[in-house]
Amino acid sequence: MANFEKIAIIDLGSNTARLVLVNIYDGGYFVVFDELKENVRLGQDMELDGFLRPSRIEQTKKTLSMFRRFCDSNGVEKILAYATSAVRCAKNKKSFLDEVAVTCGIKLRVLSEEEEGQFTYTGVINSMDIPKGIIMDMGGGSTQFVQYNRKTILAQATLPFGSVTLTDFYKGSGLKPEEKAEKIEEFVKESLEEIEWLNNVDPEIQFIGVGGSFRNLGKISRRMKRYPLEKAHNYPIPAKEFDSIYNMIKVLPIDRTMKIKGLSSGRADILPSALSAIKAVMDTAKFQKIVISGCGLREGAMFKYAVPSVNEKPITDVLGYSLQTLISYFNSNETHAKHVADLSMQLFKQLKVLHKLPRSYFKVLRVAAILHDAGTTIKYYDHPQHSAYIILNSSIYGISQKDIVMAAFVASAHKKGDPSEDFKRYMPMLSEEDIGAVYKLGVLLKIAESFDRSMCSLITGINCDVLGDSVIMQTESEGDCSLEIQDALECRNQFKAAYGKNLEIL
Repeated sequence: MANFEKIAIIDLGSNTARLVLVNIYDGGYFVVFDELKENVRLGQDMELDGFLRPSRIEQTKKTLSMFRRFCDSNGVEKILAYATSAVRCAKNKKSFLDEVAVTCGIKLRVLSEEEEGQFTYTGVINSMDIPKGIIMDMGGGSTQFVQYNRKTILAQATLPFGSVTLTDFYKGSGLKPEEKAEKIEEFVKESLEEIEWLNNVDPEIQFIGVGGSFRNLGKISRRMKRYPLEKAHNYPIPAKEFDSIYNMIKVLPIDRTMKIKGLSSGRADILPSALSAIKAVMDTAKFQKIVISGCGLREGAMFKYAVPSVNEKPITDVLGYSLQTLISYFNSNETHAKHVADLSMQLFKQLKVLHKLPRSYFKVLRVAAILHDAGTTIKYYDHPQHSAYIILNSSIYGISQKDIVMAAFVASAHKKGDPSEDFKRYMPMLSEEDIGAVYKLGVLLKIAESFDRSMCSLITGINCDVLGDSVIMQTESEGDCSLEIQDALECRNQFKAAYGKNLEIL
């Protein structure tokens, strides 16, 4: 990835101002390389008269000036700056925008409600493999809903309140925390009655949460269950678990809410209101689960800039796009990686009679095969373990967190046939079938990688026969592949342990 352009994306919300710095590479790929965020509370107390408060304006200008200096010091070539509900609704919008342009050197584009929803949808649809969904993007001053099916937006709606404004509504009311939560739930449910399609939701539709409140909810969930993977994107929370977290938080005074592990201090006062709103949506639509998206408006802006075609049609193969980004970023041997992936798939299909694994494990094997050598970027020695670390910690889209864990440890097995010792830490995330699958797929990846040991694509095909106590693999090659066969036979013991058969290769 030699050629790239440095851009910055600023997302100025009612609660938080965020800056992300992004490298845009040839071919339509991007990688975030830095970020900053500040709680500016721009929308605070706007409900009094519709004006942005002078103190909030000054804090925001100070933050945006700091963002501008940070962009300049990093050699950023272009700044894409977006403002949402607080600025959109402010009576002093024009004077605020003029001040920011003059004093900060940043030209803010104020997104309409529809545009804001479309940016968020673009971020979600190009990073998640969920065919039917309703997205709830809860900001500080407004809440966006987008319903889609098969990568087409069906409906959009915006409610004129968010976590900051809902908190402000009941500030100084004298209500106990639990009474305040009930009032917010009732208020939001009444507002949701106007959105007909939220009151009659197909059970196949999944509920996707976007925004800081959802990400903090995920952090709290992971801390409470000691979840071994610290990853926001695609993290699922069943409705019962959400209820238990909500029931715990909604009765707490603010000083105790601030002590909750996983909750950022800048969000402690507004999270209870956000959870009450989420509860109202869950009850209205009868959702059984929340899937948290780590991608939203900012990622939507990245996709729109790096891959302009997504403005007309979302990315077809979300996982494939994500893997191609990482192949390029880690400067992997693309030909070798894709050939190993092809050989792995051949083995998976031909040995189905033995492993009996469902087709859903294809994704796991695909990720492991494509990124099995990514760890050489860190160091060749022990690189299978480094590859596992990279898979666990990279932005891999279009695949569940459980499958990412499995792929990491399948990749860690590609030299010895067994996953690394670190695998045990993640076992609570997996079923018995999943654990067995890691060992079975790890052996297949070891054989496939061995079959391209010289990295010349000598072995082009494999024919497997199960005869009694043995599996006989007949290779189709375009030259002397004795090195490849010799290397593959080194995992005979692991093959026997995983499949209960002796391995012979011709």
